Amino acid sequence: LSGGFRRLHPPYKSSAETLMAKKRDYYEILGVEVTADDGQIKTSYRKLALQFHPDRNAGDDAAAHKFKEATEAYEVLADKDKRSLYDRGGHAAVDGSRGGGGFSGQSVDLGDLLGGLFGGLFNEGGGRRKAGPQPGRDVQIIIDIELVDAARGIKKSITIQREDHCEKCNGTGAKPGTKPTNCKRCGGQGVVIQQQMFMRVQTPCRACNGQGVIVTDPCTQCRGNGKTVGKRTIEVEIPPGVDTGDRIRYQGQGDAGDSGAPRGDLEFAIRVREHKFFERDGTNLICQWPITFAQAALGGPIEIRTLIGEKIKHDLPRGVQTHDVVKLSGHGMPGRRGARRGDLMVQVVVDTPQRLSPDQERLYRELAELDKIDVGPPPKKSIFSKLKDLFVPDETPAKPESDPK
Repeated sequence: LSGGFRRLHPPYKSSAETLMAKKRDYYEILGVEVTADDGQIKTSYRKLALQFHPDRNAGDDAAAHKFKEATEAYEVLADKDKRSLYDRGGHAAVDGSRGGGGFSGQSVDLGDLLGGLFGGLFNEGGGRRKAGPQPGRDVQIIIDIELVDAARGIKKSITIQREDHCEKCNGTGAKPGTKPTNCKRCGGQGVVIQQQMFMRVQTPCRACNGQGVIVTDPCTQCRGNGKTVGKRTIEVEIPPGVDTGDRIRYQGQGDAGDSGAPRGDLEFAIRVREHKFFERDGTNLICQWPITFAQAALGGPIEIRTLIGEKIKHDLPRGVQTHDVVKLSGHGMPGRRGARRGDLMVQVVVDTPQRLSPDQERLYRELAELDKIDVGPPPKKSIFSKLKDLFVPDETPAKPESDPK
């Protein structure tokens, strides 16, 4: 006892220290095969990072160690050269490639891998925002057209609203005669480096919103925004054959970007209205066309009008039935990008007359007798027909009287 207290047991180790005592195989950590490709490695790491991230497991040393372990494995296996070294020499080979300094955690871009899932830790507002002047936003407009316009093609004048650079300050946002000043927080870089746990994370600067400059004396016209809303009329050329969902894009015609950044794009989404008579099926058109009993039974020429107003003559064969289809090749919708024009599919429908002339009545009854078919009685005369018979004089010539002699 005079020599002082001597420990009889090794000092206590935390659970994380115990887990780190022996390094596991990197492929085993990520749960992938040695032959896994880059996509499989990235997907596996992302799942583990989401599961064990410290922000989701506050105070859990084991989870923090697993997160670090998975990130270290990903840092090596996602790098082609480091992975080659590791496959040949194991942990010692890659530790040597880092100069013996161990895991750095700086080559893994967690902003790309994890997105905005942890309250802006890796990016701003849930989307990855780059530092510096931001490009303008895309402008999307819906154009409604008729089916015949889609068949012929059409030009339409569309007036749009979009953001333009302020003419007074030339888009700088600063009052004329002044200039924006560099942001003191980020030193004009637009990004700041934050130390999170054992890794460094680069995020856009909140003070300047990632632009690197701050407007201290704003323009009175745009209030420091550098942009104003204006109207512009654009002539849009819609080619033949477009369909609902097709898009026409004009690069650099969208909203203005920050000073020094490009404009966004302007995109028109096409929506084709339904036609009352023609139905579209890809490049083919479908319609119904009425024919008489005589045309159905005897055949002969009929004249069909197409979507764009052409008159097409077609010879029907004898004995056509209702819903038989006649194909008129090349009279459908135009093809896109050199494709052939579609067809017009005509479904014939035998039209039953609702009113018959006396001659038609007589002929149909004679036809029914030939076919030995029982039919309904002839229609009764209406009150107007009876009155007509009563007051219209009989024009039948009278027979001459016999000679009394």
